[in-house]
Amino acid sequence: MKSLSEIEITAKRASKAAGFSWGISEEIGKCIRLLELFSLPGIKHLNSYYKDKKKKIFENLSLVKEKNLPYSKHYCPVLLGISFLDQIRTIESYKKIHFSSIAYPILFLPFLSRCSEIIGKKIQIEFDQKKILLNLNVNIYTSFIDKEFPKYANNTEIRFIENKDNFTDEEWNSLYKLSENTFVEETDSLKEGAAGAGLTDND
Repeated sequence: MKSLSEIEITAKRASKAAGFSWGISEEIGKCIRLLELFSLPGIKHLNSYYKDKKKKIFENLSLVKEKNLPYSKHYCPVLLGISFLDQIRTIESYKKIHFSSIAYPILFLPFLSRCSEIIGKKIQIEFDQKKILLNLNVNIYTSFIDKEFPKYANNTEIRFIENKDNFTDEEWNSLYKLSENTFVEETDSLKEGAAGAGLTDND
């Protein structure tokens, strides 16, 4: 079994050989490491993407808007991911972001996962009726993990999920009331042993 370090280094070198700069190649290496860490087929899709890249031209998107439509080609998942990372503090104010035609959307996922950690919010991405939840770069949850990821996503929607408790006030108050049974009642002996007790004030 290959180590995560081997995966990252090899993906980085292969990306440089495929025409990307060392800086972008380093980002790709990190992202493929992340996909494989979460048991997603990063190496498989990166291989396939680079084979297609020799024959096809993928479109770059330098400025991410609420609605993004390529002129004629599919968006490059790597350059799109880099743009998303660079602009995340600006575009997180959008309720939804829509993309048409992303090539190899699985390669775009780890960039979103890292964005989730930066803004401290979960990100949901849905493409072609498939939903994926990215949770602060801690995990990537999807109900179709055992199914084949598509090479091209025709319609992609991204939502930033506002942080909120996953329980009601009633549930919280009930649990907190139970926790109060562990509180220790303050006594004179505890006061005397508390931090700073018994020190002489020289002022």
